[in-house]
Amino acid sequence: MTAYVHDIGGAPVIIGAGLAGLMTALHLAPQPVVLLSRTPLGTDASSTLAQGGLAASLGEDDSPDLHLADTLAASDGLCNEEIARRVVEAVPHAVENLIRLGAPFDRALDGKLQLGLEAAHSRRRIVHAADATGHELFHALLAVVRRTRSITIMEGITALRLVVTEGNIVGLLAVLHGNVFALPTRRVVLATGGIGGLFCDTTNPLSSFGHGLALAACAGAELADLEFVQFHPTALDTERRPMPLISEAVRGEGAVLTDENGLRFLADTPGAELASRDVVARAIANQLAAGSRVYLDARQCLGQKFATRFPAVEGICKQAGIDPAVEPIPVRPAAHYHMGGVAVDAEGRSSVGGLWACGEVACTGLHGANRLASNSLAEAVATAAWVAASVAGTCAGWQWSRLPAMVPMRPDPSPIRQLVSNALGIVRDGKVLREAIGTLLPIAVGEMAAADPALVALLIAIAALRREESRGSHYRSDFPRRDAAALPSRLTLCTAFENAVALNWQASERSR
Repeated sequence: MTAYVHDIGGAPVIIGAGLAGLMTALHLAPQPVVLLSRTPLGTDASSTLAQGGLAASLGEDDSPDLHLADTLAASDGLCNEEIARRVVEAVPHAVENLIRLGAPFDRALDGKLQLGLEAAHSRRRIVHAADATGHELFHALLAVVRRTRSITIMEGITALRLVVTEGNIVGLLAVLHGNVFALPTRRVVLATGGIGGLFCDTTNPLSSFGHGLALAACAGAELADLEFVQFHPTALDTERRPMPLISEAVRGEGAVLTDENGLRFLADTPGAELASRDVVARAIANQLAAGSRVYLDARQCLGQKFATRFPAVEGICKQAGIDPAVEPIPVRPAAHYHMGGVAVDAEGRSSVGGLWACGEVACTGLHGANRLASNSLAEAVATAAWVAASVAGTCAGWQWSRLPAMVPMRPDPSPIRQLVSNALGIVRDGKVLREAIGTLLPIAVGEMAAADPALVALLIAIAALRREESRGSHYRSDFPRRDAAALPSRLTLCTAFENAVALNWQASERSR
């Protein structure tokens, strides 16, 4: 393999330029940092698609304790309470910092921040910028990043592998215009987002296949809670991919879910349309499985005010030929957020020396089995400061070793999307999971472009098979009950392959 070494003076490298990556880079200033983005900034980040907002206890009737209680309840027993308390206590200050950086949050007539309500929150605490919070936040921060001289932005670059020597990061391999090169560094931050692109129905960019998870797994990092994938209940049910999101805030304003006959099928469910996302998503999936379409009806609660309150959603609907002021919106669940990720400590450090993770790619323990709405942006802006402080306090020296003998191809998840959707959807089954693992293993260890996406899907499938219970976003039709003794899960690439090989051997023995 021919590759050249690009000397960056041992500066830390952040892989991923969404909200988590931008915030981490800004917190590192004035220390030099390199920010890698596989596309032009802002064109392929989940952050820019976030509509709802950021959860923070800013209301007079609210407190971090109440925010914590809602977070713990939504997590279905697997939340790390210590981390959760630290996050909810830090978020109000983080919101103040975002405002200083230019975040255009909506305000009421009295000048106070306007707070919205979303599912499973006991108070109005969602800070938003109309219904395009992620987009507005991202571009406000991007403007500051571009003005910050200590941040070197490298666009159009895909990280291929982390290089590890004796359990520590020594650099990474990347590709630009077909040319492979190495960046020597002892400090790498993964901020690569989620895994929605592994599924046919997703609100994420189609390229979001779990890139950071593949990098971390191949570097030997421990991964956590991979089986917990959140499906947003209300994506716009059209042919468009990724699927446009119909913000949960629409239900927060009183919109209701109905079947094709106008029957409100969640009326008797505790919390109704604002029950936790896993409950609402499964209820909709059951309606779809029975052959009925599902609609979100905002005619009574918003009507002609819809365009004023939700201009982005109204625009999305109008593009699909739907006027939400006078007709219901067809919706269906879509893969939206991954609660699992790279296992990290309170400072974002992984089990590999010199490797941190921030944002959706990390598993801090905040979300447990089910993320509380709008806690994702809250987590990103709170933890970015802690990650940056940890990175800044780590030695900047570096060494280089021999390059790996083989570099993977640019990843392409499209060949495995249907398989992943069938096996790892809202309702899972042990037999289907075992069959999927058998199919994914040879792809994951091969040299095709689908290898890294298949590797991530394999890891998730093994984690899902090992959790023999139903909890939060993870529902097993063959284990429909919750196991009170079940704990957060941990997995490495080595143990995953051992599991997969053993399952394949058992399957071959049964077939004889």
